Amino acid sequence: MNRITTILVIGILLTTTPLFTYASSDDNSTASGFNAGEFVMHHISDSYDWHIMSIGEKHISIPLPIIVYSKTKGLNCFLSSRFDHGHSSFNGFKIEENGTNKGKIVEVIGNTMNTDNTAELPWDLSITKTVAGIMVSVVLMLMIFISAGKAAQRNKGKAPTGIQNFVEPVILFLRDDVAKPAIGEDKYQRYMPYLLTIFFFILINNLLGLIPIFPFGANVTGNISVTLALALFTFIVTTVSGNKHYWKEIINPDVPTLLKIPIPLMPLIEFIGMLIKPVVLMIRLFANMMAGHMIISIFVALIFIFANLFGPTVAYSVAPFSILFGVFMTLLDVLVSFIQAYVFVFLSAIYIGMATSEHH
Repeated sequence: MNRITTILVIGILLTTTPLFTYASSDDNSTASGFNAGEFVMHHISDSYDWHIMSIGEKHISIPLPIIVYSKTKGLNCFLSSRFDHGHSSFNGFKIEENGTNKGKIVEVIGNTMNTDNTAELPWDLSITKTVAGIMVSVVLMLMIFISAGKAAQRNKGKAPTGIQNFVEPVILFLRDDVAKPAIGEDKYQRYMPYLLTIFFFILINNLLGLIPIFPFGANVTGNISVTLALALFTFIVTTVSGNKHYWKEIINPDVPTLLKIPIPLMPLIEFIGMLIKPVVLMIRLFANMMAGHMIISIFVALIFIFANLFGPTVAYSVAPFSILFGVFMTLLDVLVSFIQAYVFVFLSAIYIGMATSEHH
């Protein structure tokens, strides 16, 4: 019982400490009122530094590399600490705080900022928090699977132990219950490396995003650019793997002629369906993971909303419920992390199977 209590207390602290430290020093929590929308967006959006905590007015964060290329200033590389949390410019660049380019790096032209819709922004190749989070997950994946691979070689013919004991059942499940039924006994092997890679990449990043302690906590799979890239990989694999039967069913499906001539209605629908599949993969993963982070932030923000509206007494009364709901959502997100990784791989396997299946 003591062990369960300890785990619960640690979970509550991990879930809420970074949020409390930020909210306690947020400029918008002063006399002007607590800005819940900005508070929530701060915790689910990407950034050019890795915020750890705030103590009073002091922000503790790890600066990340800024890499921008401008036609007028060429290639520039420096740390995000040069921006002083967005309140100053460096070497002719600044993180815009307002307008349509809010949150982006813009170029200073004279005494004004290059912030028009028609203005040319510099090429931004910076290492943001999301990119750094991906690097952390890749290093972790290499450590896990190199270790599991070596253990599998040592334990040939023996029961798996250690990290191999976790990895091997998952691999066998994906092979026997996902890849083989969806793609086929004779073709599944060539796609297993891809399916396993995206499954563990999504799963590990989903789980790491729930740990709000550096070097974890980056909302990688809650970033639509990342889910877009993953969906495009599946789309490319599916498209390249498509056989003659697959393309025939798109270009010249077996339907009545009136549905193809004079208006190519069914070919158009099939082609749109081919493009919609990766969009569905992208939005499903992005929306589910972003929503989990957003809901947890909203529960914590409720404490400061009530404090702003009704005073600290009411806020202290609401705090236990907000924290418990936040912990519950964190635990629910653990389940969602596994489900979303499985669904993404399952649908990818089905799409590949549809593209490679022979005509019966």
